[in-house]
Amino acid sequence: MHKGGVVNRLVLSGSAIALALAANPAQADTLQEALTDAYVNNPTLEAARANQRATDEGVQIERSAGLPSVDGAASVTEFIKQRSTSFFTPDRVLTAGVDLGVPIYSGGAVRNSVAAAKERVQAGRADLRGFESAIFTRVVAAYMDVLRGQALVALSANQVDVLLVNVSATSDRFEIGDLTRTDVAQSQARLALAEGDLRSAQANLIAAREDYIALVGKAPTDLQAPPPLPGLPGDVETAVDVALENNPDLIAAKERAAAAGYDIEVAGSSRLPRLSVFAGYDYDNYLGSIADGPLDPSDPNSPIVPSDQTATAASAGVSLRIPLFQGGRPAALQRQATARATAAFENVVAAERDVIAQTRAAYSSWQASLAIIESSQSAVDAAALSLEGVRAENSIGNRTILDVLNAEQELLSSRVQLVTARRNAYVAGFSLLAAMGRAEARDLGLGDEGVLYDPIDNYDRVSGSVWDWGRDPAPEAKTSSTVDIPAPTAEIPEIED
Repeated sequence: MHKGGVVNRLVLSGSAIALALAANPAQADTLQEALTDAYVNNPTLEAARANQRATDEGVQIERSAGLPSVDGAASVTEFIKQRSTSFFTPDRVLTAGVDLGVPIYSGGAVRNSVAAAKERVQAGRADLRGFESAIFTRVVAAYMDVLRGQALVALSANQVDVLLVNVSATSDRFEIGDLTRTDVAQSQARLALAEGDLRSAQANLIAAREDYIALVGKAPTDLQAPPPLPGLPGDVETAVDVALENNPDLIAAKERAAAAGYDIEVAGSSRLPRLSVFAGYDYDNYLGSIADGPLDPSDPNSPIVPSDQTATAASAGVSLRIPLFQGGRPAALQRQATARATAAFENVVAAERDVIAQTRAAYSSWQASLAIIESSQSAVDAAALSLEGVRAENSIGNRTILDVLNAEQELLSSRVQLVTARRNAYVAGFSLLAAMGRAEARDLGLGDEGVLYDPIDNYDRVSGSVWDWGRDPAPEAKTSSTVDIPAPTAEIPEIED
């Protein structure tokens, strides 16, 4: 009876890996759905998009320095006490004026500042791609961690059940004098260890589900096994070549280096002349405070006429400013910009090295995990066969209870290693795609969901906007809180026979 129970449970544990990875597919969440949810509801990614919109404004901010400006001013002055030598003594005056300034030449400062801002916009877009890849990589890892956690909980729970049967069977055989107290104690010790392993597996599953909730914004529900990863390279050299061309972090570093080159020219432009044209119009109104006077002041009999209470004036001209000496400030600014540009170019080399190292490491991890999957599967098959033989030999007295317990532990360890290797292979493969610049929304088919965020849309919206009173809606968080999501448990989907 006990032996039959053990065999049935072992068959269950042998299928637990596949079933725990794809339980109840009719209502399961898919990896595609998890990635889509994270894409539209991850606060870190949404913050990166907002920061990119702020970067977009840099172009218009720099461009505005080269556009015409119009200023208006008005004031009312009450003269409490006039100068004793003043022959023109109004009591009050309203003054208003409009001034127009048009920069003509600024030493290339505006042109180069705009060019630098555009390069930084391009760098920001590459950074946004990198944020997407990083978030998606974390989502994939969290997704696979939940699947692995469910499989390990299933295996650990099954091992506890198996050892419970073993303890019962060992106790029965001890009662009839077939085994010793040592055999019973060994079985009980292994059961206690298995129960501890089960608690650890359950805690790890809860932690994995919490991480999933933080990234995706909702609790995982009966996750399906993930689909095969597309576009994985055939060799490491191909992977590196693709990464050097498409990796967003490397592209961003190159764009920042180009922007730093323009900054050098901006810093040096302060030594060059500034040319602008200007025009102004002034209006004065003395608000009836000028007394009426004779038409001819030299004639005592001249009739009194009202005084003119208003005056206007207009002006226009050209302004040329030629810096002659500024205490070394332009040279210092340019040396500073040159040093920062040098740092930016070194950062390009550093980013290139990192991309190469990450790509090669991810490829190596992926290949190693694939090899481990193959060897672990062989180990599972061999351990299952070994356990069957040890049990048979134990039944005729050629093997001890400890031999049976060790064989059971070896089979469990092999299955755990197989589950872990499958998880590691998938995560390493996705990390490899991310390093190659092929793990973004369009690459993952999220465009089919109609949710793609295009940063160019906002750039086109604000580009050339010269209305000073334009503004966006008040800031608010677009992503949802997870405070109302119940705390996850270590329960796993039911496994049907």
